[in-house]
Amino acid sequence: MPGLIGPDDVRRVSEAALDLTGVDGVEVLFMHEWGGLSRFAESSIHQSTWREDTGVRVRVVSKGRVGVAATNQFSAEGARRVAESAKEMAEVASPDPEFPGLAPKAAVQERHDTFDEATANTTPEQRAERIADLVAKCSNGFHAAGAIETTATEIGLANSEGQFCYSPFTQANVTTVVSGGESGAGYAEAWSPRFDGLDVAAVADRAAAKARDSQRPQGVEPGRYEVVLEPAAVGTLVAFLAYMGLGGRSILEGRSCFSGKDGERVASEAITFVDDAFVPGAIGLPFDFEGTPKQRVTMIENGVFRRGVQDRRSAKQAGVESTGHALPPPNPEGAFPLNVVLEAGDASLEDMIAATEHGLLVTRFHYSNIVHPKDAVITGMTRDGTFLIENGEVKHPVKNLRFTQSIIEALKETSLVGRDSELVSEFFFAGSRVPSLKVDRFQFTGSSDH
Repeated sequence: MPGLIGPDDVRRVSEAALDLTGVDGVEVLFMHEWGGLSRFAESSIHQSTWREDTGVRVRVVSKGRVGVAATNQFSAEGARRVAESAKEMAEVASPDPEFPGLAPKAAVQERHDTFDEATANTTPEQRAERIADLVAKCSNGFHAAGAIETTATEIGLANSEGQFCYSPFTQANVTTVVSGGESGAGYAEAWSPRFDGLDVAAVADRAAAKARDSQRPQGVEPGRYEVVLEPAAVGTLVAFLAYMGLGGRSILEGRSCFSGKDGERVASEAITFVDDAFVPGAIGLPFDFEGTPKQRVTMIENGVFRRGVQDRRSAKQAGVESTGHALPPPNPEGAFPLNVVLEAGDASLEDMIAATEHGLLVTRFHYSNIVHPKDAVITGMTRDGTFLIENGEVKHPVKNLRFTQSIIEALKETSLVGRDSELVSEFFFAGSRVPSLKVDRFQFTGSSDH
């Protein structure tokens, strides 16, 4: 199996690119990722894959112009050749007067125990054993579908300003839908930095219980409801809000729902958003893809908007310092918060249900998409476990509904925040830690026949 290449070899190969002459600056971004994925359906494994990818991405600055080139050839010769390619691209690129320069040399706080050798070396047989344990939780007439994935990643960055940083990490995740009977379905997921940290049995129990409880769902009319959102559903809202609204560039350019709202109340007092790569169990890096150390950033504090996250470009434009949230170049999107934490409250899921007079319990959202980024409006469907709540009790399962809702308005209407948080992920390097939420008004605009 592959293993860590390590900082010494990363530095050695990077030096070949940093030796490029006739330019103003060179940056080398190294990324190495490997891992396995086992998919299952109808309670049987139908696909088991393995992949490994090693990449070197070089950014060259020359006379106010910037060029980026990449290669999969991890060697001194490969680094030299791709640096020359980036130089050629810089020579024909348009001038970039807003380029902020490469990251200066700075100390990076280490994250300990983020790389687990056993997770990096997980075999298909080990994943299969955990899938067998999950499938065994299904009652007669029910079957499970989903995936278990284990990955290992190491990222390194070196530049001509003297900055060098390197960090490895691992992650594992399990997702499953248990279905059967008369239109019953239940979903559950779990994420962990370690394969042995996945409580697959608990995930299976949750999904199986929802499948059993969601038999013969009844139709309900669209409209405004109180909702109790479990962490998977909350994770969708958090990820889309981070993407649309919490990057410094979109805020500065007036494209964010937070543009011009520094110090204003934008959510319930119960809501506090931070981005923190150092919280226990976080998955990711202590520096960004420019080599800037990551800062803990309080974005919304007790409902009040404080600030977004910055990379070097947006920070220069705003007259502030980078918070260490750059994505890999070339990056037209700007900074992005990858380790969002929605701070927990003191309510249990049972408390939220008991406080709901007429509403819905939502396990997760599906097929969510952006409708209006400036107002943070998205649309999507409920899926795999949606239930009617009447007078503080879960009454019966309901057929799925389409929602069209401003995330900001939902956060303003949040009255209770759960005390237990879970790690969830919506896309790429991001992973959020979120609790359940009770939202007093949530708009459903259509219904489904299943």
